[in-house]
Amino acid sequence: MQAVDKKRARLNCIHHLLGQFPYEEIQRPPVELPEREHSEEYQRNPLSPEMLIPEIY
Repeated sequence: MQAVDKKRARLNCIHHLLGQFPYEEIQRPPVELPEREHSEEYQRNPLSPEMLIPEIY
């Protein structure tokens, strides 16, 4: 396998590795979440510009 296109090569490797394991759907009980709690006093701290990632898509 040639790895000229690194993204495609990584995806091919992941596909190959996942194909090595048998896959069966597991029956799980439904998840029950509690009601969401809202706090009027909560304020989110501002993020520094170094923490932001540009939105491309």
